[in-house]
Order: sequence, then C-alpha cells, then structure tokens
Amino acid sequence: SAQVFDTKGNESDVYSSEIPAEFQKLERFAARKAVVAAVDALGLLEEIKPHDLTVPYGDRGGVVIEPMLTDQWYVRADVLAKPAVEAVENGDIQFVPKQYENMYFSWMRDIQDWCISRQLWWGHRIPAWYDEAGNVYVGRNEEEVRKENNLGADVALRQDEDVLDTWFSSALWTFSTLGWPENTDALRQFHPTSVMVSGFDIIFFWIARMIMMTMHFIKDENGKPQVPFHTVYMTGLIRDDEGQKMSKSKGNVIDPLDMVDGISLPELLEKRTGNMMQPQLADKIRKRTEKQFPNGIEPHGTDALRFTLAALASTGRDINWDMKRLEGYRNFCNKLWNASRFVLMNTEGQDCGFNGGEMTLSLADRWILAEFNQTIKAYREALDSFRFDIAAGILYEFTWNQFCDWYLELTKPVMNGGTEAELRGTRHTLVTVLEGLLRLAHPI
Repeated sequence: SAQVFDTKGNESDVYSSEIPAEFQKLERFAARKAVVAAVDALGLLEEIKPHDLTVPYGDRGGVVIEPMLTDQWYVRADVLAKPAVEAVENGDIQFVPKQYENMYFSWMRDIQDWCISRQLWWGHRIPAWYDEAGNVYVGRNEEEVRKENNLGADVALRQDEDVLDTWFSSALWTFSTLGWPENTDALRQFHPTSVMVSGFDIIFFWIARMIMMTMHFIKDENGKPQVPFHTVYMTGLIRDDEGQKMSKSKGNVIDPLDMVDGISLPELLEKRTGNMMQPQLADKIRKRTEKQFPNGIEPHGTDALRFTLAALASTGRDINWDMKRLEGYRNFCNKLWNASRFVLMNTEGQDCGFNGGEMTLSLADRWILAEFNQTIKAYREALDSFRFDIAAGILYEFTWNQFCDWYLELTKPVMNGGTEAELRGTRHTLVTVLEGLLRLAHPI
C-alpha cells in the first residue's frame, strides 16, 4: 500500500511514485472525498454506511490525529498482573477508600500488553541494539551485548532510538531510589513503605505498575514477592469553582504559590495566557480571569492553604475549589496567632508551675483540659482513618469555639485578681493547651 507519511509525520520518500497524480498535494479530508468520487466514477462503489467512532484530537493543534501502525516494544503484562491482583485480594495492599479496589481489579483482570517505547527526544534509551542484518540484541550496555553475543568490533551496532515510557522508570521508584539492585541498608529499612498517596486518575499508570514491577524484582529472604507499600490513599482531584478539571488550555489553573504569596491581575493574566498552545483561546481566558479575580489574588499564607486543602480532603472526593473557604481558614490562622499572642503576653517571664509550687486549677482550667483530651483522642482517630477533613474540623472547632471564644475569656478574671496558686494553675493550663494544640496542628 502507498505510504503518504513516514513514522515522523513527514511526507514519505515514495510519495510521488506511488500516489496517483490527481490525489497528490491534496488536504487529507479533500483527498478522501476525491478518492471516493474516483471509485464511484469507475462504478466500483456499492454502498456507503455511516459508522460512529471516537475521533481523537491533538491538545496542541486541535486537529484530528491519524492513527498509524508502527513497530513498538511491549512488556507482557498478564504474568506481572497475577501476583499484583493477589496482593490486593489477600489484604497485603489496601486501598483507602476501599471502592478504588474495584477500579484496580477491573484494569488488572483485563490487562493488555504494555507498550513501553516512545518516540521522544528525552528519557531512558531502550536497551536494545541492532546489527546491519536487523538482528536485535538486548543488554545493559553495548559492551555487555558484544560480550554475551560474541560480537567483535567489526560488527556495527546501532542502539534503538526510542526511549522508555516515563511510567516504566516511575514504576521502579519505590526500590530504585533506595540503592537497588544492591541490598542496601536503606532498602532493608524503608522498603516496603507504609502509605502511598496518589490520585485515582493514575491508579493504572503508576500504582498498578509499581506493584507489578516491585513484586517481580523484589523478593524477601524466602523468595516471596514483596509489595512496594501496604496502603494506597487516594485523593480527589482539585477542580475549579465550576467543577471543571484544571488545565492550562482552559485557563482555570490556580498556582498554589499565587494563593500563598499573592499575585496582581496583570501578572495572573500573563501567566494564564502566555506561551499558549492554542492562542485563539487567550481572549476568552482573559475575560474569565478578569471577572473571577478583578484585583488579582491576595496573599493567604502557607498555613491557610494547607489547612484548607486538609479541610476539603474528604476521602476520594473531588474538590471544587472555593476561594471563600481559603479566606475563612486564613481568618482561622489569624485567630490562632492572636490566641498565641494572648497566651505569651500572660505567661512569658511568669511562674507557670512547671518547676513546682502550689497550683489551683479553676473550673474553667479543668474544663478546657478535659475538652482538649477528648479533642486529642478524636483527632488521632481521624488521622488513623485518613479522614483529614474530619481532623481539620476537630482542630477548628476546638480552637475557635472552645479555646478562643470561651476559655481565653474565662481566664481574664484570674489574670486580673487571682491568687498566686490560681495564677500558676491558669498559666500552666494556657501553656499546656496551646503547646499541645500547635503540636496537633503541626502535620497540617
């Protein structure tokens, strides 16, 4: 058959010799119509039937992508998938939330061979060499290939120009970063890891392939395949305020650093519309950005952003980003800051009872300590079950409504006229609760 394009998308060398002159240089869709018309004119066309199919479009140019069959490198995946499926079935690996195990099983039980070669300029080269007769030799390097196959210096070898799929090297991550293939101290100490955090959209691309590769290459002292991790925690995707997936082409991406440090409207417009693959969308993106952020984005700080993300992180649920929530948690951070200042103003340089001395705890002191102990218990339970949204809510509720709004106000009569023992007891309680509260908040 006539080959119009080569594997790099250029016109084939045999273009002019095999393509009829009347079809040469035609745009592809026009050429299709011309070919059908020519066949019909010859009386060879019997019937045209409609056929529904998915037409892929390129992200960069927005044009229809034409499929082309080419020779590629594949990994036989079914033999790798079997132990990986069993590891989840028997509980060696658990998904949180558990519902994502079904997604994992649906892919792994109907797995196809994995195409691992890519035609890119960057990446790990395919470790394969060809001689002039087209024979293929695989090895770690050319020296090893020549040695194992008794190939002298007179045999010309050419390495495959393709590179490995980026997910191939990513699949080796859990052990290749710890010194493998050497049995290093780091590998023995840190492998397998306890929790792997990922998004559900790359369960098959990354999580499944890490499990397959690790169980193939890493065995324990008894020869049993080792899993790369014991728990997979799946996060949701952060979408825009309309529930759309964030992407540069849509102009709805919000850089976390811009929410931390702030950004002016002109700078934000330049970031969203500069160097676009589809510049025709720039005007639409500019109008949307000006409407959404007429004054740019104010700085909110790292703590407020991290707390907002934790508070919205319900297991596996996508997040529709809301700037109002970020503003609210910035106010929470300010509340905690002001509470810390109040405690320091009333305790620094004072006797807080940590070196002995009589202490009298007021009813308010005993109440807040009891409430704080309950808060610690509930907070730890939430973290252990990966409910970071509940953990953040527990901290917020205790800090704002119990510690700040009630307890700090109840300490003022003691601070203004209590006995030394009462002052010592209240100062001790203030420092104890604030320090413990900050320790609880530290992971967030």
